Amino acid sequence: MIELGGKKVFLACGATDMRKSINGLATIVEGGFKLDPFGGELFAFCNRSRDRMKILEWDGDGFWMYFKRLEKGRFKWPQSGDESTMSFSGEELAYLLGGAKVELKIRRNEVFKRGVI
Repeated sequence: MIELGGKKVFLACGATDMRKSINGLATIVEGGFKLDPFGGELFAFCNRSRDRMKILEWDGDGFWMYFKRLEKGRFKWPQSGDESTMSFSGEELAYLLGGAKVELKIRRNEVFKRGVI
């Protein structure tokens, strides 16, 4: 599992081509975000249907690329607008990664019959 504690996370708003590998994503970070991909932050990318996510991380001597594919549900992902990136904390990314699980846990059945027992 990714160590998220205390790390800054940058999300690419909108959809990213998931065919991109480490070099392609690092180029997006450098050119599109105007950030240093070697800084130790995490950079998260999501596809158009929001069921796949890639996270890029530099660990000091090489890049890690984490990939997650949801079998059910979708990530709650920001659309591209005025901002191309959003800054998150590691804890907020953990909530985003577990979002599908949280939605399933809080889903309730609709109440059709009302009354006091």
